[in-house]
Amino acid sequence: MLHSLDYFRVSPLASSSTGNVTYIETPQHKVLVDAGLSGKKVELLMESIGRTLKEVDSLFVTHEHSDHIRGVGVLARRYPQINVYANEPTWQAMGHKIGNVPVGQRQLFPMGTTLSLGDLDVVSFGVSHDAAAAQFYEFHHHGRSFVIITDTGYVSEQVEGVIKDASCYLFEANHDTEMLREGGYPWPLKQRIMSDTGHLSNMDGAQALIDVVGNDTKNIFLGHLSQENNMKSLAHMTVAETMAKHDFAVEHDFHIHDTDPLVAVPLLTI
Repeated sequence: MLHSLDYFRVSPLASSSTGNVTYIETPQHKVLVDAGLSGKKVELLMESIGRTLKEVDSLFVTHEHSDHIRGVGVLARRYPQINVYANEPTWQAMGHKIGNVPVGQRQLFPMGTTLSLGDLDVVSFGVSHDAAAAQFYEFHHHGRSFVIITDTGYVSEQVEGVIKDASCYLFEANHDTEMLREGGYPWPLKQRIMSDTGHLSNMDGAQALIDVVGNDTKNIFLGHLSQENNMKSLAHMTVAETMAKHDFAVEHDFHIHDTDPLVAVPLLTI
């Protein structure tokens, strides 16, 4: 249990197929994961939860797709105290997209390693996505943990072992398979999204959560929803009903929360 002078809080500031940024704070650190919106939009989202980018010390990048890096370069140049962490292949792949990041702010974070930042330990793990070397993160603080995993075609047993029984998840529920199949996307794009290097459907996300949710899990955010091939209500219902059918006490043992492309989720203490 966190005492009154301690805290571990998170807010998915924006989460969708068009832009992603998550805020995490402990007494010693204020960090972002990805910055897939313009610098101005990220600033406004931070203001909406009563925080400022002047306090942020680290930005962890998952991969080089634009909905995760659009604001990375701008924020790094505007806020010189922010260290930007990514693995080497991601740095190489995103370099020309984000412009100059001062050498002193460029930090390497190899896949499958742990970074200790005072009261925050960060574990990186690889996922199956059509990027140079997509990696996501598990944040640990005083016995609590927060996992972010989106942009993956499937969740391997190895990844399940890393992320099992986290206190809180931001988990992908990208699309409803029937909406995607019947929608207007070109067939090659549909195939890419449904492939092992694409994105988790609502049902895929539910099945993966069934394998990793444990007694310590209290909150789940459903993230990276497609605005063309999904709906909040459908994602929420699919995940909740599927988990309930497998004897999970949804909304009793843990809560499922929606995220939004434009509106930050209020800070949640985990």
